[in-house]
Amino acid sequence: MREMDDLGVETKGDSLKDKNILLGISGGIAATESVKLLRELRRYGANITVIMTKSAQKVITPLAISWAGNCEVICDWEHNMSGLKNYDGILLAPSTRNIMAKICNGIIDNPLLMAISSAKINKTPVMIIPSMHQVLAKDTITLDLSEQIHEMGFNVFWGEIDENKSKQPDSISIVANFSNHVNSYLQNRKKVVITLGSTISLLDDIRYIKNTSTGKTGFEIASRLHRWGHEVTIVSGDTSHVHDYKLPLIINAAEPQEMLLELKALTKCSIDVWIHSAAVLDYVNKNRINGKFPSGNEEMSFDLIKSSKHLEELKKDVQGSFRIGFKLESNIKLKELVTKATSFVERNELNAVIANRLEDINDNSKNRAHLILRNGDHFALSTNSEISNAIRLLIENN
Repeated sequence: MREMDDLGVETKGDSLKDKNILLGISGGIAATESVKLLRELRRYGANITVIMTKSAQKVITPLAISWAGNCEVICDWEHNMSGLKNYDGILLAPSTRNIMAKICNGIIDNPLLMAISSAKINKTPVMIIPSMHQVLAKDTITLDLSEQIHEMGFNVFWGEIDENKSKQPDSISIVANFSNHVNSYLQNRKKVVITLGSTISLLDDIRYIKNTSTGKTGFEIASRLHRWGHEVTIVSGDTSHVHDYKLPLIINAAEPQEMLLELKALTKCSIDVWIHSAAVLDYVNKNRINGKFPSGNEEMSFDLIKSSKHLEELKKDVQGSFRIGFKLESNIKLKELVTKATSFVERNELNAVIANRLEDINDNSKNRAHLILRNGDHFALSTNSEISNAIRLLIENN
């Protein structure tokens, strides 16, 4: 394994690859988080320029910022006016209320404000991360400023209130949502619904049966599509995977019928792409008991009945959209898996299916899954990352 030098970062994705990004840092204690933020931007391939206000330089040194970003740091007016470059995206983090007021009133008294003003004319994606005391954050003037900035076409991303402060979100959340904002300007962005996780069927008020899907693969697919600017809605079953940031819209629906009803409601929303990665129970409990089964019985029995097939139930309502299913088999040969998956695509009127074998999932010597298209083309995918990227490219090219 190659040893990483002191300036290096580990690549985590490509959603900002080769994009020229301007990071603006204004005063406020949250400026101390800029080192983490710069490293995270670089993990997704960004080429970074930094402009610091004079107040920001009192909180953290340009030397630390230059090290973290391995980049140019602009601290004052300079002859070539770097702030006027046509950047692919501008991220202002943190933003004080003072800076927000100056943006709204067209004041340009430092190079950062000049860059943000020119972004409005150039239609450059801009995301602003306010950070201030709760009293200031809840002031009606601040709320009006935030709304005015939003009306300019800029994105304002607030963090949670904690310790009486509106704190800057963590660097992973900022970069994920900034990537989404920058890439939303690309052509052919889609409205996507993805199901993920396992489903459950209640036996009584406290016990249930479920399958073992953690939701990890579904979250990785949703995250990649979100970072690439697509509008993603998640319909989530039961999950044990904890994702590294909160995706914008998650609808929880743990029971198969509940999930189906949520999906049917979403068919009214002009969805472009449906991805069915949730492990939906084939059989559900016929008669749920109120309360709980007695604990002292030597045996417990219950009846299972077939549950509704989501793909069949939805296909009439989603005609014309792009549809991807998932199919898990076990103890069959690869050729038979492909044959079954091809039949699955045709029967459910899908565009593609991700098929895999249970015995391959945790075997690093085997492919993680196989992508089978409606036309019969078949591609082996080694990792979850390859699965999510293949799905991204598939929907962006159709």
